[in-house]
Amino acid sequence: MMLFADRTDAAEKLALALERYRSDTPLVLGIPRGAVPMACLIADRLGGEVDVVLVRKLRAPGRAEFAIGSVDESGWTYLRDDAAEAGADDAYIASEKEIQHQTIRARRIAYTAHRQSIDPRDRVVIVVDDGLATGSTMIAALHALRKMRPERLVCAVPVAPAETIALVRPLCDDVVCLAQPANFLAVGQFYRNFPQVSDDEVIDSLSPRGGR
Repeated sequence: MMLFADRTDAAEKLALALERYRSDTPLVLGIPRGAVPMACLIADRLGGEVDVVLVRKLRAPGRAEFAIGSVDESGWTYLRDDAAEAGADDAYIASEKEIQHQTIRARRIAYTAHRQSIDPRDRVVIVVDDGLATGSTMIAALHALRKMRPERLVCAVPVAPAETIALVRPLCDDVVCLAQPANFLAVGQFYRNFPQVSDDEVIDSLSPRGGR
């Protein structure tokens, strides 16, 4: 079942569903890489500001596409209950966490090299991803942002399984999810066109001429 033509289509539909936050001049944060261009479009439609929230999934041993957890920019780690069943022992988790945290540090330098991150304190903050499977990266993002004391914290995604939405709902003040289909295998199955987004595209999206 295909729901969206591409990420632009999904972002336009999310922006309509988020219209009630227009008057709040929201801060829209994209989870790199795929959701950053989406966040830029949504921020434009809502008259808000855009930035990134840097988190990384922790990959299962031998199964890079499957998340056993996630890590945020501070180093806080979320682990799924089935991480050990996936073959991740303490040594593997420590190594994988360091690998992903290095990527976060490199992305911070690349993505916001010439400006300060926008402070989410006392703001309506909308966290955008192009879809949730396990929800691991969104969980880390919401955890990181809650510590920064936003006025309201919103999770916004085009598609996710119902059980994942149930995991993230207690971590935020509002969830906007356009579809919760059954038989969920991967986010990409719900898009006609779902290419990888490059670091250069993220940097361009966040630049004054590219993003806002």
